Amino acid sequence: MPCVIGKVHGYGKNLSPLFSSTSKLNVFVKFGCDDTSGVGAVGGGSSHCSTVERLYAWEKKLYQEVKIVDSLKIEHAKKAEQLRKMELKGADYMKTEKAKKEVEKLESKMMVSSQAIESASDEIVKLREEELYPQLVDLVKGLMGMWRSLYESHQVQMHIVQQLKYLHVIPSAVPATEPLRQAVVQLEVEVQQWHLSFCSLIQSQRDYVQSLTGWLRLSLFQYISQTKQDPAIYTLCEEWQRVVDNAPDKVASEGIKALLTAVHAILVQQAEEQKQKKRVESSFKELEKKTVELQALERKFGPSSRKDPVGDKRAKVEMLRVKIDEERGKYEKSIGVTRSMTLSNLQIGLPHVFQAVTGFANVWTQGFANVWTQGFGWGQKGQGGV
Repeated sequence: MPCVIGKVHGYGKNLSPLFSSTSKLNVFVKFGCDDTSGVGAVGGGSSHCSTVERLYAWEKKLYQEVKIVDSLKIEHAKKAEQLRKMELKGADYMKTEKAKKEVEKLESKMMVSSQAIESASDEIVKLREEELYPQLVDLVKGLMGMWRSLYESHQVQMHIVQQLKYLHVIPSAVPATEPLRQAVVQLEVEVQQWHLSFCSLIQSQRDYVQSLTGWLRLSLFQYISQTKQDPAIYTLCEEWQRVVDNAPDKVASEGIKALLTAVHAILVQQAEEQKQKKRVESSFKELEKKTVELQALERKFGPSSRKDPVGDKRAKVEMLRVKIDEERGKYEKSIGVTRSMTLSNLQIGLPHVFQAVTGFANVWTQGFANVWTQGFGWGQKGQGGV
């Protein structure tokens, strides 16, 4: 059955099917050509990537042929009207015959282009039903397996991080080491990349199925209205899109962001601890300098001298010692805050994020399982062809 896109007048003026957009094609290539997608050659035939590329080529040809037909129709209507007026006026026979031949030539071109549209439409339908649909069923199955694996992995991870609640902060004045700070920096980088990758993955899958369903809606509209039933491929994609649209990805995404915020807060506190350490070190250096100056004055005027230079210097040294004690107290307090915050933020953040992503993976595993089971059933029922 010819594709409806090739028959709708004005298609060339409002080209919006899936494969007319390079960005949408890239979505297909990303999933169809990725070895991890689980979609390779179907029955020893073409890969999903190859099928999409050929569909795109045929859609492009269909678009071009429709534009040609639209142009020929306009020219044919103009020439036919001129011929009609010439015949009504009884124009010169040779001129009339020439006009007739021009009209006939345009009609012949229109017939050739119409056959080309028919041929392109038939190829699109053939690719859609014999290659694309089985590949989409395989893709759904692959996604189901992927999210099941993630669900099982996240369950194990959640069990591990839940053990953090049994840890307690041991009071200590030992500051955060450089390896520890670097580990937290690396953790922040990894969590940030995790969030970006997760959002990109979900958005890509959402764009993919929305684009696919949109294209099928255009190409199958006429068929659906005539038969009063959905072809298997369209029903599959509608169910698929429903699963994707209803996915609680915001909960998982916010969970990862919350962990990222918690890790960043640890880094900020570690930086504050480092600043406080530098204040203490700077005060110690200043004390050493002032002490040396005081000793020089005492050698000159005597240790018990009451002269102003010695007394003033001694007062400044004492004030500096008090300041150092205060700074040291703040530093030791910041060390405790860092240790407490590190454990507390991880005790809260890690279980929360893995609970969120585990729940999300479970929902999508079940969703894709339902789509695949029903899609496989539709495929069995629709083996006679659409």
